[in-house]
Amino acid sequence: MSTPSPSSSPRVDDDPLARERAHLASSRGALRAMREDVEALDISDVTANWVNAQILERQIGERIKALADLSHTPLFFGRLDYLHAPGADRAEGAEGEQFYIGRRHVHDGDGDPMVIDWRAPVSQPFYRASKKDPMDVGLRRRFGYTGGDLTAYEDEHLSDPAETERTSKLLQREIERPRVGPMRDIVATIQPEQDEIVRSGLGGTVCVQGGPGTGKTAVGLHRVAYLLYAHRERLARTGTLVIGPNKSFLSYIEQVLPALGELTVRQGTVDDLVAHVEVRGTDDAAAAVVKGDARMAEVLRRAVYAHVGMPGEPLVVVRGSRRWRLPAYEIEEMVRELLDRDIRYGAARAALPQRIAHAILVQMERSGEAPDDRVQDAVARNSAVKAVVKAVWPTVDPAKLVLRLLTDGEFLAEHAAGVLSEGEQKTILWAKPVRSVKSARWSAADAVLIDEATDIVERTHSLGHVVLDEAQDLSPMQYRAVGRRCTTGSATVLGDLAQGTTPWATRSWEEALTHLGKADAVIEELTAGFRVPTDVITYASRLLPSIAPGLTPVASVRENPGFFDLRPVTGDAEVVAACEELLRNEGSTGLIAADARIPALAEALTTAGIGHLSPGEETTAETRLTLVPASLAKGLEYDYVVLDEPRAVVDGEPDERTGLRRLYVALTRAVSGLIVTHTAALPSQLG
Repeated sequence: MSTPSPSSSPRVDDDPLARERAHLASSRGALRAMREDVEALDISDVTANWVNAQILERQIGERIKALADLSHTPLFFGRLDYLHAPGADRAEGAEGEQFYIGRRHVHDGDGDPMVIDWRAPVSQPFYRASKKDPMDVGLRRRFGYTGGDLTAYEDEHLSDPAETERTSKLLQREIERPRVGPMRDIVATIQPEQDEIVRSGLGGTVCVQGGPGTGKTAVGLHRVAYLLYAHRERLARTGTLVIGPNKSFLSYIEQVLPALGELTVRQGTVDDLVAHVEVRGTDDAAAAVVKGDARMAEVLRRAVYAHVGMPGEPLVVVRGSRRWRLPAYEIEEMVRELLDRDIRYGAARAALPQRIAHAILVQMERSGEAPDDRVQDAVARNSAVKAVVKAVWPTVDPAKLVLRLLTDGEFLAEHAAGVLSEGEQKTILWAKPVRSVKSARWSAADAVLIDEATDIVERTHSLGHVVLDEAQDLSPMQYRAVGRRCTTGSATVLGDLAQGTTPWATRSWEEALTHLGKADAVIEELTAGFRVPTDVITYASRLLPSIAPGLTPVASVRENPGFFDLRPVTGDAEVVAACEELLRNEGSTGLIAADARIPALAEALTTAGIGHLSPGEETTAETRLTLVPASLAKGLEYDYVVLDEPRAVVDGEPDERTGLRRLYVALTRAVSGLIVTHTAALPSQLG
């Protein structure tokens, strides 16, 4: 690895580092010129109306944002020197050409590239090339930065047989770099096995099983960025969505895609997707498990279609002086045909008056009239036809339907017969009657049921691609809710079976993907841990036989071992002292504790004069400590962690397995060091 000499100032022509710095300066200037060109666009003569002008102005604004030069974010992080010109069996390079690999494309005034987007095909060997397969690359150069300044470089001569394979020091330094603030992109450190997932095609769904620190969240986000690059027009039409477990997690990851120049990806939680009613209530674990069971979909389907009836009398339509009669059995045939087609309830209801009107038109034609489409539409709107449709195929309000199922035992029993046991039915029935949908204290699981019923009535809009993170915590009904959002698109499913902390947590990815409607998805496993120190992940992995037997433990590939300390304490003052100890280091610190312990620890920190944040709030140089309830720790990372009272974390959950999984999550949030403080005995599973 080369670094500059502080005592000399060589000419740019003689010093490789000076040449690279000069290219960085030129590239920043070119990016600034690109942005200024967009800012100077005059659209007054190209927009036909104000609507087009508004759309174009918004697109220009987004382009300007995408061309922003973030001063502390390296514009490029690598360079590839190809051996040969492009050919039938050669990489997409030219003889003697150098390609600088960065977060976005930058070109000079003549249109020649100065920085190549990391997602371009020519950039792929930066992540995949090796001594065994150089991919026609002679030299791979990595750059080291301090802030936004290029301070070092490191070369790999991939085609030189005399040079042995070695671990990149710059790569290790970037992986282990202390962090303050939200999650960063990993575009400079993507590993070959991660890159294969990132660049997988839009047409297929990928499920990534990854333990703590394997980078599965970052891989999912970078896959979105890659797909937007490779299929921008298609995804611009159909849309993309990232789903996380909670708002704190989404706040933590929200800057990753903008840093890669992608500003149009929506983010939300499953609760956001199904927000048909205001959620003000909660379920006990037993009720939530039944409501989240996939069998509820059949109960809802039965309840919706139970509204369909058969006509008892013929239909008579009066037009002018003529009366047209349609026998009840013909209408019944139409109803049964629509039921057999298994289309959405609402779509079938909309089709029925047109079917009836068409049958009337056939009678008109037989009598010598020549009706057209306008006549058919008029007949379909006839009051007698509307009355028949209302009686035979009435409208269904999904929220009212679910409310009736949860409050009317006879109605539930009728439609859950053979699906739910009597005990399960009693578990989900509300104890008190409710006057209306608005006054009901809906739970999160109830909202998912309403979403299912809504989809039975009217088809849910499908997106082009959905990323589902921390997926192991979803119920089968929640998987169905997400799957409805990508029935015509694909998905990236991310999770860790060992970190499932709900009573209904996923038992296998095959089962989960079936509920999602993506049974043919490819399941990939990441087992190399880049973020969690060896001693920490080894200690946490003692829990795996109890929480996820058969799952491959994460193997840390960190060269820096970090540190790990089990520390018996006698009170909160010693927990605070452990935080003060870690805050002397550079980077962020998290104090993770059982939810019930948070108020006492917050008071202790305040008494000691230590400022602290809540999960989702951005750390700063002045305030680097976050107080984290164990229930919100999933997906978050801190350079250093104090984990308070493991036994309390376990006991805070409804059952031991869920509690041990929650503990596994809490134990694996540290990037550089972990102190475990405890007054009570540690769980026996930790040895």
